[in-house]
Amino acid sequence: MSEYGRCVQQMVDHCKNIGDKELRTACAYSIIEIMASMAKAEMNNEETETKLWNHLAAISNYELDIDYPVEILPHDEASDNRQPIPYPKKNIKRRHYGSIIESFAEKLPEITDKEEQDELLELVANQMKRSLGNWNQDAMDDAKIVDDIDMYTQGKVALDLNKTHLVTDGEVLSNLVSTSLKKKKKK
Repeated sequence: MSEYGRCVQQMVDHCKNIGDKELRTACAYSIIEIMASMAKAEMNNEETETKLWNHLAAISNYELDIDYPVEILPHDEASDNRQPIPYPKKNIKRRHYGSIIESFAEKLPEITDKEEQDELLELVANQMKRSLGNWNQDAMDDAKIVDDIDMYTQGKVALDLNKTHLVTDGEVLSNLVSTSLKKKKKK
């Protein structure tokens, strides 16, 4: 068990080689105290004590011949072989916008209510501008956002900069500066 380290493993190996059972048991109690201090656990808790003794038995490959003060349960190795959760793999066309903005932009042509579509278009465009500001402050260009929305919607939805209010570059930059100042104050 890697959480206890090599020294505990060496102590357990030494304990297994002690010939007298009483000395071996006393050594095991000392090892348990060390393991408890490493885990910052209190030995007066019965659950913690049982866990530590089971860990000691597992570290010794169940070869430590002592009188255990608790019931030792065999360690099930199948439970340790957990399968990793697969990470969703999405092909994001413009990583600086992220997958959520990309999904919203791709759903824009499916909205039939023109007023609702325009409202969502404005929200998506403003978030795209903020994301561009986070990624690269020099890349904040309204024409780029128009082109990217056109690309996401295959030309079905067009962003008219005369009708849509996008946040100004100054608003985005001031928000970025205030956010970074808040982070510095927390540190």
